[in-house]
Amino acid sequence: MTEPSVQNDAEPSEPSTASGASAGPASAGQDAPAAVSEHPAASRGLSRRGLLGLFGAGAGGLALGGLGGAAIGSAAAAGSVGAIGTTVHPFFGAHQAGITTPVQDHMHFAAFDMADDATRHDLIELLQDWSYAASRITQGLDISASGAVGGSPQAPPDDTGEALGLPANALTITIGFGPGLFEKNGVDRYGIAAQKPAELVDLPKFLGDDLVPMGSSGDLCIQACADDPQVAVHAVRNLSRIAFGRARIRWSQLGFGRTSKTTSAQATPRNLFGYKDGTANILADDAAALDDHVWVDASDVPAWLAGGSYLVARKIRQTIEVWDRLRLAEQDRTIGRSKGEGAPLSGGSEFTDPDFAKKNGAGATLIDVRSHVRLAHQDFNNGVRILRRGYNFVDGNDDLGALSAGLFFLSYQRSPEQFITLQRALAKDLLSEYLVHIGSAVFAVPPGAVRGSYVGAGLFS
Repeated sequence: MTEPSVQNDAEPSEPSTASGASAGPASAGQDAPAAVSEHPAASRGLSRRGLLGLFGAGAGGLALGGLGGAAIGSAAAAGSVGAIGTTVHPFFGAHQAGITTPVQDHMHFAAFDMADDATRHDLIELLQDWSYAASRITQGLDISASGAVGGSPQAPPDDTGEALGLPANALTITIGFGPGLFEKNGVDRYGIAAQKPAELVDLPKFLGDDLVPMGSSGDLCIQACADDPQVAVHAVRNLSRIAFGRARIRWSQLGFGRTSKTTSAQATPRNLFGYKDGTANILADDAAALDDHVWVDASDVPAWLAGGSYLVARKIRQTIEVWDRLRLAEQDRTIGRSKGEGAPLSGGSEFTDPDFAKKNGAGATLIDVRSHVRLAHQDFNNGVRILRRGYNFVDGNDDLGALSAGLFFLSYQRSPEQFITLQRALAKDLLSEYLVHIGSAVFAVPPGAVRGSYVGAGLFS
C-alpha cells in the first residue's frame, strides 16, 4: 500500500518501554516465544506466532521492522483527509474507529473461532498482533516493514500485496468479542468468564429467523470498512493469516453501498429496495445521543468495556423479485415514506418529523400503523435508538435463479437489549413479509486502544 501524506518516507523509529526494556514478543530468530506481557508499554512488531502465520514455519528467521505506537500516534493523531483515497483514520483513540467514523463505501466483515487448543497466551498475543498490524494498514502501510516485496525472495512475502500502490482509502479496523470467547459449554477457556458482560449472550430467536449456524455467532470479529473494496479485503485477508494456528474464520461477508450515514455531510443512501435508509440515524456530532445510546458508560459493568459498545450483526435476505412486483403505492405504505424524496407520508421533506396521527379524508392515518417507519420509531419504543452502519450485499443467485441479496445489518448500541426491543417491535412490520434473517451475531466491542497497547487490554487486568 502507498503511504499517506501524513507519513514520512522513512519507517518510524520504535519507542522504548517505560522501563527501558523491550516489551515486545521474542524476535523471529529465537527458538521459543517470549512470555506475553498482558499490558505491554509498546509492541515492537508481530509475535513469532504471527510471523509463522504470515510466512510458514520455514520463515521464522525473518525479522520485521517495527512501527511503534508513539510514532503512529504522531502520524495519525486525527483523521487526515487529502487527495482521493488518502483519508487516514487513526487506529488508536478513546473509541475504536469504524463506529462513528463517516461510513465508508465498502466493508469486509469476518467472524472467527478460536482454535480448540488455543491458550490465554495465544489470545492475548493475537490481539496484540492484530492491533499492531491494524495500526499499520489503516495508515496505508503494509503489514510489516518488509511488506509484499521487501523480504527474502526465498520465503513467502509477509504482505499479500493486493493493496500495493493503493492509499489508505479511509480504512478502519474494528475488533469485537463474542459470547463464546468468555465461556463455551460451561468452560472458562481463557480465565475471563468472570469478566463476561451479562448482556453478552446470543440473541433470542425472532420471527422471520431462518439462521444458518455457520453463518452466525463467533468468538471474535473484525469489521474492515474502506472506500476501496480491495483495501478492505486486503485487511481481513492479512489479519486472518496472522491468526493462523490461533483462530480461524467461521464466516465472512462482503458489503457495498452503505445503508446508513454517520455525519450530516453524508447524503442518505438507499437500500436494495430503492428507499433511503438511515434518515434518523445517530450522527457522530450528537455527543449526547452517543453517550445515551451507543457508548458503554463508566457506571456500567464490567468496567473494562467502558467507552466501548455492543455490535449486532444480522444478515437479512431481501426477496427482491417479490418486492419489485409491488405497486409503488404499496411500497410506500410498507415503508411509511415516499420512494423519491424519502419524506414521511404525513408530508414534508426527508427530515420532517413524521406525524403519525395525521389522517386522510377517509379517517385513516397517512402513515400505516404497521409501516416500518412507525414501528421502528423511538416514540413507540420507549425512546430506544441505535447507531446503524449496514451495507448492501449480493451473493449471486440461488438454485431457482432468484437474486441472493439483501442487507448486512450492523448496529452499535449501549446494550443489546436496545436492538432486541426494536426487533421485537418489528414483528408486525409490513416489511417483514419481504425479509428473511439468515445470519446473527452479537459482540462486545472494547474501547479504543491506548498508543503502545492493544485492543481489549483492559479485559485482562
